Amino acid sequence: MLIVAGEALIDMTPITHNGGMAYMPHPGGSPYNVAIGAGRLGTPTAFLGCISRDAFGQLLRSHLAASGVSLDYLKESEHLTTLALVTPSESGEFFSFYCENTADRMLYPEDLPATLPPGAALHFGSYSLVLEPGASSLELLMRREARRRLISLDPNVRPFLIPNREAYLERLLGWLELADLVKVSQADLAWLYPGKNPETIAQEWKQQGPALVIVTQGGQGALAVTGQSVLRVQAPRVSVVDTVGAGDAFMSGALSWLWEHGAWSRAALESLSSAQVTDLLNFAAKVAAITCTRAGANPPWRAELS
Repeated sequence: MLIVAGEALIDMTPITHNGGMAYMPHPGGSPYNVAIGAGRLGTPTAFLGCISRDAFGQLLRSHLAASGVSLDYLKESEHLTTLALVTPSESGEFFSFYCENTADRMLYPEDLPATLPPGAALHFGSYSLVLEPGASSLELLMRREARRRLISLDPNVRPFLIPNREAYLERLLGWLELADLVKVSQADLAWLYPGKNPETIAQEWKQQGPALVIVTQGGQGALAVTGQSVLRVQAPRVSVVDTVGAGDAFMSGALSWLWEHGAWSRAALESLSSAQVTDLLNFAAKVAAITCTRAGANPPWRAELS
């Protein structure tokens, strides 16, 4: 089983309406999208987080259930749902977050499950590891479960929500010591380490603790740093509608590949051959590419991959 921990929010994406601009609500949030994507690919998945009782919260719940994701680890809150305003730009989508005192932040240590199913993997990421009180709660869970089960991490950096880059980077390096699989985008690395080569950073991160580090590079594809080599794949060519949720879809594809191939532990991750890692990258890239062909974070179902 995969347990995905983190934020759930509503992405307000722009549409043209009667000659003007309007916004359409789409369920989202990086970890939330990973859970949706994994569930649709057939991986047994549960979402761990706090969701509002408001109308948007009900939409988030129903979307999880419809995608085959378990709600067993959900907490409900009277606080409102976080909103993210999505603005297209030449370099990709820009997000403005309305998240002060919102539901997905309100996860406390006492809300964490005392035990998790044997063999379950945990995925963490994005601003849920930044905004308190939830950030400290999730980091507590990560530290508690590290080396007891497979831990994956996608920082999915949101600069708008990070007041101090150096302080954030120090915390991130601590998470790398706990994670077995790390996926990061080239755009994230450009903000974290301006002017540095992404491959070099990935190799440095590999030395911090992860068994596998993957860097997604948008239309250029992706690379992975293993114990022995650097592997690369090209991105499939598709007609892009938008790229919202593409990185999350890639992450769900990578985790689902590991589940399907029985590589559900650190030892199994370390034993993957170069051919297997390349296959993982190609599968995840295909999942991400399909997501880019439609509006919002709308990852594919397993049947669509054939």
